[in-house]
Amino acid sequence: MKLGRLGVWYAIDKLDAGGLRQLLATVEGLGYDALWYPESRGYESMSIASFMLANTKTLKIGSSIANIYARDAVTARRGFITLRDLYGDRFIFGLGVSHVPNVEGVRGHVYDKPVPTMRRYLDAMTRGEAGAEAWPVALAALGPLMLKLSFEKTMGALPYNVTPAHTRKARKAMDQIAGSGGKWLAVEQKVAIETDAAKARALGRKELARYMVLDNYRNNWLRLGFSEQDLADGGSDRFIDAMVNWGDTDAVKRQLRAHVDAGATHVCLQPVHADGDFAARDRTLKALVDT
Repeated sequence: MKLGRLGVWYAIDKLDAGGLRQLLATVEGLGYDALWYPESRGYESMSIASFMLANTKTLKIGSSIANIYARDAVTARRGFITLRDLYGDRFIFGLGVSHVPNVEGVRGHVYDKPVPTMRRYLDAMTRGEAGAEAWPVALAALGPLMLKLSFEKTMGALPYNVTPAHTRKARKAMDQIAGSGGKWLAVEQKVAIETDAAKARALGRKELARYMVLDNYRNNWLRLGFSEQDLADGGSDRFIDAMVNWGDTDAVKRQLRAHVDAGATHVCLQPVHADGDFAARDRTLKALVDT
């Protein structure tokens, strides 16, 4: 599977069937290559992927991410093959280890060491499957060990809540893996076409609040040079400005292209907007499609 340069990331749990169809029509109609969606406490990842694939014709649909603690490796394999075979090879299976509160607090599982756990899961999922090395599977990866695993064992990495500096490090890690040519570095980036700094930062702080308490993200932000002070009280202006590309259309496009310049092969832009303001979402997608 070839993955184009630009996609959309969106938290679809806030949408009903009609809202989902509208979003899909907008993203596909504008010509974006892929739509990425999370798995948290809303829609189940594989079944909602089937709905979205059934309501599109050419758009790739990518889980970003499907929680490996939500289904065993055999179920994951059968689910992936089902979606691939029924919908013309348009499903991208993004996998991740999730976070301790979602695994232990919500699901009642034991959260094990991330990289060995993911390696075992991938081995079990692909065991005995000819051609599995070319399956469109990718990993949610932030730290160096998970990035290395993603390029060694799958088609690539899906970093989330990162900066171009992280993209540069991830690209270096990808280039160091033998046979990594043609693999993906698909980076999520939040965007807001908003020139008022106070409004843009307020939107960013609201969007980022649920991530600020999760150790996997916090540890990565500290590795990127942010301080505990940057991560306190909803995030410093410096931190919010790095996490959310805001400004006029040209400014946001320049910031998005910084990921491409740093080595991203695909950028998943996530529109950040006021609750229920889907018109703002769609204006943002229309304005940035030619980035």
